[in-house]
Amino acid sequence: MKIAVDFPSVVYREGPDQVVALASAIEEIGYDEIAAFDHVVMGYPAESRRTIYPAEMPVLEALMLLANIAAVTSRVSLSTEVLVLPQRQPVLVAKQVSTLDTLSGGRVRLGLGVGWQDSEYDALEEDFSNRGKRMDEAIDLLRRYWGGGRIEFRGDYYHSHDMGMEPVSPQGSDLPIWIGGDSPSALRRTAQKADGWMASGVTDEQALLCVTEIRTQAESYGRDPSTIGLQLMLQPPPRSDDDKLFYSNLDAVAERAAIVHAMGFDWTSVNATAIFQSGARSVDAIAEQLDLIHTRIRNEVG
Repeated sequence: MKIAVDFPSVVYREGPDQVVALASAIEEIGYDEIAAFDHVVMGYPAESRRTIYPAEMPVLEALMLLANIAAVTSRVSLSTEVLVLPQRQPVLVAKQVSTLDTLSGGRVRLGLGVGWQDSEYDALEEDFSNRGKRMDEAIDLLRRYWGGGRIEFRGDYYHSHDMGMEPVSPQGSDLPIWIGGDSPSALRRTAQKADGWMASGVTDEQALLCVTEIRTQAESYGRDPSTIGLQLMLQPPPRSDDDKLFYSNLDAVAERAAIVHAMGFDWTSVNATAIFQSGARSVDAIAEQLDLIHTRIRNEVG
């Protein structure tokens, strides 16, 4: 089982040198991937506005963060978990991700989702109501641009006439796209278009039902279900004080990793922001706890 670390934006408070120092430490420990959380802006609470996270929560821009991390690492892969694609211009995203893949030597895995925060879409002047339909089309557009050559694309929302985008990155149109979310559309999108599914915020029972649905639909699209990768976050983002203690209990971490592995997931992710919340309040303390967690998980599941 491969293990990603969801990178904690909060460490920017110790300075930019410590941000890249933590990334280097994660690679040296032996983790397989560093993942960046994505929100551009966060809305303050208001009537009829959905909020989950506080507007004051620090979030470094995902692709800029990964570019900095790419410059100080050489082995660990780089992912978004997940980038909210429909609130961005997809041709620009294609260029940004292709450049990141080029400069990292082909280490990018792109996690995508449609998001939930309509106020964020409003701030970025994108349409929240049709984000799912635009997501489907934007994925096709990304792959078309990554393939290089002369690009002709005519969709309902996006158009490119006689365009080119160079250089083609090491992974090209094979750059892996994984889908986050558990809605029927997200599961269908995974089965039809994606290389894998990133699960978070679901119970184990829900996760297994979603996997069954993805595999059934993949067969209906003529795909081999076994080629679709599966990732389950080790623990959902903490919502209570008890949840925040999870990563300080190595026995609980090891037990949970064994369960995720037994469920058939080939990836899991460790939330380093939750490690910070559990009491590791500095870059050095987070790195130390990540090392202990990595050792326990590897001893448990290999």
